[in-house]
Amino acid sequence: MGLNSVGVKRIIGINAVGSLKEEMRPGGDVVIPDQFIDFTKRRDSTFYDGPSVYHISTADPFCPDVNSALASQARAMGGKRVHDSGTYVVIEGGPRFSTRAESKMFRQFGGDIIGMTLVPEVVLADEMAMCYSVLATVTDYDVWSEKPVDTSEVLRVMKENEDVVREVVRETVPRISGERKCNCSSRLENAKA
Repeated sequence: MGLNSVGVKRIIGINAVGSLKEEMRPGGDVVIPDQFIDFTKRRDSTFYDGPSVYHISTADPFCPDVNSALASQARAMGGKRVHDSGTYVVIEGGPRFSTRAESKMFRQFGGDIIGMTLVPEVVLADEMAMCYSVLATVTDYDVWSEKPVDTSEVLRVMKENEDVVREVVRETVPRISGERKCNCSSRLENAKA
């Protein structure tokens, strides 16, 4: 049963990500992305593959209201540097991390953070006219920094961030309940082909 069918209107995703920028530091930084670049290849990313086709605008894929509430709450808690925008590069989990060449290319494309989740979730939520936002914790510098990504290090930093992430979400949810004032609910208007 889908979340939309049981009345869910907003989703907060929790992601552990690598950094493609020096200023987005592992361990202490949180990023609330406002854009993404999809480098996945094998994931179904639509509910509308026939007979009706909808072309949903993903120009602004994340909910600005939920993003703002997450960033505000993360800042209020202190202890973490909060980046309230950023471009999330999504790659296939393979499972493998990027090659050095890929990592450098993603930086040149304007990526700020990199991870293996987000798509298709954000796209499917947009197709259901749901609000979608992500609280991303930076666990490592991607391999552009010359040091290969170490899974044990990623898992260690994720564990260190669990309490902060849980608390940010717990405190944010009551602030976003109630009527939606964003435009997320109108994504399907004029989208049917």
